[in-house]
Amino acid sequence: MTPAADGPPAPPSATSHHRDDPDELLSAAGDPGAVEFGASGSEAAADLNWFAMLRTKAQARATSSDRYPWWVLSALLAGLLALNITFTVFIVALPKVAGEFHTSITVLTWTMTGPLLAYGLAAPLLGKAGDIFGHRRLYLFGLAGAMVSAVLTALAPDVITLLGARTLDGIQGAATGTASMALIMNAFKPEDRVKAMGWWTLVGAGGPVIGVSLGSPIIQFFGWRALFWMQLVLLILAFCVVAVILPGHRGTHEEQAAEKREARANFKTMDWYGSTTLSVGVTLVMLALSISPLQGWTAPLPLACWAVGAVSIVLFIRSIRRSANPLIPAAYFSKRNFVMPMVIRSTSNFAYFGAFYLFPLLMEEGYRYSIGEVGGVAIARPLAFAISSPIAGYLAVKIGERTSTIAGTIMLTLSMVIFAGCVSGTPLIMIIVALALSGLGMGVAMPSTSSTMANEVAANEMGVTSAAQMLAMQVGEVAGIQVLITIQQGVAKRKGLLDTHDTSALLSTFHVPFAVGAAVCFVGVICSFLIKAMKREQPASS
Repeated sequence: MTPAADGPPAPPSATSHHRDDPDELLSAAGDPGAVEFGASGSEAAADLNWFAMLRTKAQARATSSDRYPWWVLSALLAGLLALNITFTVFIVALPKVAGEFHTSITVLTWTMTGPLLAYGLAAPLLGKAGDIFGHRRLYLFGLAGAMVSAVLTALAPDVITLLGARTLDGIQGAATGTASMALIMNAFKPEDRVKAMGWWTLVGAGGPVIGVSLGSPIIQFFGWRALFWMQLVLLILAFCVVAVILPGHRGTHEEQAAEKREARANFKTMDWYGSTTLSVGVTLVMLALSISPLQGWTAPLPLACWAVGAVSIVLFIRSIRRSANPLIPAAYFSKRNFVMPMVIRSTSNFAYFGAFYLFPLLMEEGYRYSIGEVGGVAIARPLAFAISSPIAGYLAVKIGERTSTIAGTIMLTLSMVIFAGCVSGTPLIMIIVALALSGLGMGVAMPSTSSTMANEVAANEMGVTSAAQMLAMQVGEVAGIQVLITIQQGVAKRKGLLDTHDTSALLSTFHVPFAVGAAVCFVGVICSFLIKAMKREQPASS
């Protein structure tokens, strides 16, 4: 189709005036995209629909403001909150769901494992797709898909549909997670990115806490399905906010057509081999970690997953070294500020989430705390995480990302050491200190590792880079949970303590797994010292 078929492009003078004067955006006669609304010339004002006018005016105000990056951040975090608010609360609903569908809680644990595997499978491809087609479009696609997932979950007639809906949610998480981080990184200056990542971490840690606080009574009084209908409303609101605040492409029809042709060409020449091998490799490794404790680490299926996953990752490494258009340029893997943050994210999540799952067992079996008492004590960790992260983002501007990462990884390691030393006489205040140090460590280190890694890559590769660091987080998370719990159960079985009520003996079974968590976390401490400090030429704007 020729440009003339879509209507003549706006004259250069009108385009220039349109971009210099935000109020001119309300005039469809001077807007190169006005023809899309069926309007041009004198009839424009009458035919331009009210939503387009609202969106155009809001976008003009936002983009002309010095605070525009913060508008972008607020809009994107609204969507993330709507997505992750149901993540942990579904754990509370598992017994009711199991009874309703006449299945076991073991089967329903795949409502959490399935999304992780889907995320690992989809993230590399979606991250690259965002770099090619635009991260705004990918983010909105993710929110729309999350709406579908929420509806399917709320209407699920059986356990198969439920598992499918939650697994679909993992794909939407990959879309919104990679796209939103890329959009934020591109909106902020390199020296200010750590501030934005502090707020990102706040929502990441605070969303599930809010979900548990608000979702539990909703499930109790209205049922678990009502929770997902409420999530649907939040997702719709977030979609509208993002669609209004984040402008799409404003160029002429010719520029938009050229951009689409270039995107299609880049998509065709994308390193599909590398994307496939990375997706398969990461997914199989996480699957192996998930099923090994159930079937045995040397059982045929886990061994097959380990073997094929390892081969796939090797093939991916070969691909990025030989491909003309690799998924991730091989040169990045020679940069310390690209590799070290990925290692730190993986090792930190290994320790943090491994301890997250071990802690309730420690308190219930070793100290005979009730479930309610454990919940009351455990809140110290996510609260410390959520409160410290935005403060740490601003503090990192003063002391540097490297120093913040060192401090955070040391605090996290120290928390694992305290847990490893817990005995029957350990006072509760020491356990609370360990929980707080764990949350503080993650809250302090994570914003700095995200911004450090982002500052090493080109703006047009933010999507796949975001996917890479989030995959590192998830592999560490799954590995930490499965490995540390397997070690604890193995120690208890070897000592013949699986059915004992001797609290002192049961406490001894937690020493080794927490020590392993501390050792893995210490690897992150070493890597944090290898990060190069970022030079700031002038104070960052607030």
